Amino acid sequence: MGKKVIVSVTNDLVTDQRVHKVCKTLTSMGFSVLLVGRKLKSSPDLDRRAYQMHRMNLFMKKGPGFYMEYQVRLFFFLLLRRIDLLVSNDLDTLAPNFVVSRLKRIPMVYDSHEYFTGVPELIHHPLKRKLWKGVERMFLPKVRDLITVNESIATLFARDYGVKMQVVRNVPEKFPFQTLDRQKLGLPYDQRILILQGSGINVERGAEELVEAMQTVDNALLLIVGGGDVLPELKEKVKQLKLDTKVMFKPRMPYLELMQFTAAADLGLSLDKGTSVNYLYSLPNKLFDYLQAGIPVLVSDLPEIRKVVDQYEVGDYIPDHNPKHIAAKINDILARPDKMVAWKMNTLRARNELNWENESEVLRKIYTQYL
Repeated sequence: MGKKVIVSVTNDLVTDQRVHKVCKTLTSMGFSVLLVGRKLKSSPDLDRRAYQMHRMNLFMKKGPGFYMEYQVRLFFFLLLRRIDLLVSNDLDTLAPNFVVSRLKRIPMVYDSHEYFTGVPELIHHPLKRKLWKGVERMFLPKVRDLITVNESIATLFARDYGVKMQVVRNVPEKFPFQTLDRQKLGLPYDQRILILQGSGINVERGAEELVEAMQTVDNALLLIVGGGDVLPELKEKVKQLKLDTKVMFKPRMPYLELMQFTAAADLGLSLDKGTSVNYLYSLPNKLFDYLQAGIPVLVSDLPEIRKVVDQYEVGDYIPDHNPKHIAAKINDILARPDKMVAWKMNTLRARNELNWENESEVLRKIYTQYL
């Protein structure tokens, strides 16, 4: 058996593709991996994987109570097991991992998937943000190996704490292109298909304006796949605007199944607003999924997104979040099939370069020292 690694998150392990890929990489390197998260009433059963998993049932499901309970439960879970290496994902698992690493005198790696203290939920609650910022300030500068998802966020951490974070973008594994036809997926042949996907279809990410825009988008179906806090509002808006034939919802689903829908679409959408530091410097997973599936994109003009779209010439930008302007841009793109074909051809180079097989080399260099 290889050295024992415990990787911890606060989600239910089902749709976190970044952590899944990290665990697979560690397993392929010879580590014995246990991934720890939590279980919710709505959590589907876990699929079989090459590493072990454990989900804790908590009494508290959300809010400060949840975070407090999870920190304590995770601390004792880690303390009472033989471990050679700890991997903490995001700020809400950092404290218990750090304390246990010091008590047991074992190394830990910290992987920040976002600029946690810049999320809207904390920006609008100064006290909560101050508390999380305090946790970050207390522990982060003392961790040796730090990872994050893009250069902009790495720069923010360097500014705040003088630390150097290595960048591992959340790009997908190479996708096997044996796609199902639209009929088997329940999708129409005679319409263009726009897709908005992800587990974080939340407020301030352009989904509300996109649904409104569909009122004046010609001969196209908007497919929304995944989960998020704004979905009930979106479904109500579809009913009110009588858009049932122009907007289709699909629940979150296993990644390979999701990618079948993505590959069947004509245009991928990522319309996050730069209303918080975290959103401004985001580099959404869905952007890379669209390119891996071979479809061009229409996106918000945000710094990290622009780097990718401009480098590979794979799409266009919305001018703003006015629904009429979004609709006009979509109609313009769909009316230019020659441009869409060119963008689609350019995704071939993007997916050959922007994949986990290439990106994970950074991780392998970090973790080799702990074998």
